[in-house]
Amino acid sequence: MAQEMATELAGGLVWHGESLAPSAGLLPIPPAAAEELEAIAALLADNPLPILALHPRDFPLTHSRTLMAQAQRLLAEAPGFVVLDRLPVQAWGRDVATKIYWLLASLLARPVAQKWDGTMVYGVTDLGKPPGNGVRPDVTNADQNFHVDNSYNICPPDFVSLFCLQTAMQGGVSGLVSFHAAHNEMRARHPRLLPRLYRPFIFDRQREHAPGDVMTHSAPIFEWRNNLLLGRVSKFQIVNGYKLAGETMDAETQEALEAFDGIMTTEKLRFDFHFQQGQVQIVSNRLLGHKRTGFTDWPEPDRKRHLVRLWLRDFGRPFYNG
Repeated sequence: MAQEMATELAGGLVWHGESLAPSAGLLPIPPAAAEELEAIAALLADNPLPILALHPRDFPLTHSRTLMAQAQRLLAEAPGFVVLDRLPVQAWGRDVATKIYWLLASLLARPVAQKWDGTMVYGVTDLGKPPGNGVRPDVTNADQNFHVDNSYNICPPDFVSLFCLQTAMQGGVSGLVSFHAAHNEMRARHPRLLPRLYRPFIFDRQREHAPGDVMTHSAPIFEWRNNLLLGRVSKFQIVNGYKLAGETMDAETQEALEAFDGIMTTEKLRFDFHFQQGQVQIVSNRLLGHKRTGFTDWPEPDRKRHLVRLWLRDFGRPFYNG
């Protein structure tokens, strides 16, 4: 591990947001795939079926498979994220468009539970509550820290996918950061603190567990697996985790967490973009951190910011805990 920390990382996953083109990761849906999806949308409109009953094997998705194979390469190699542009929400309606989104995402990897109760399709919208233990920040309008989805539990997903049904009136800007680039910055600016990120931190599990189960989870922010650097972070859940465990962060732990969070938010590293209706954002969950800024909703209830999230993971079982 000392050798990995001493070596500057290189390759396509070491990108700086300030150097990326505004269209980075953008993957237009080609006409052949769009025509294919249009036919399936009409079929689904005429033949209602619960979304969990839909599987790609039951539909002609030849061109869509080629599209998602291209998305897979962008996720694994560089830049580690992709934005499919885009599904016609207005023409298809939210229900059918979400079903098409499910089928496309399923071509990438298997959808898995996002809550302990088995919820598979998760609505990301402001429920009017402040973030806290048992209230995920994604169902508030508060600004988020850069994080990894399900960082605070046993089995984080490989990919986090978000489908935009409705944008906010103001704010809600999406942000991404490369953990490989952030690791290089920690090594250059805070070499004394970098080893602390390889030792466990305490995360608040957000009450997403069986009754009587432990309420916190311990894991490092950085780890190597199959010669690939993986990240796991959520400052919000780590701070709450120590409070929940009744433990005080020592000076090194607090300093390392603040230093890393500060590095991720620098303009040099951060890549920001405005999510548009019908776009699908997919992120390699352990290679990049993601966030969104705080936002203000439209006054009309049916115009509230609304994203549909899927977690995709091909290892383990489809349970929340894998």
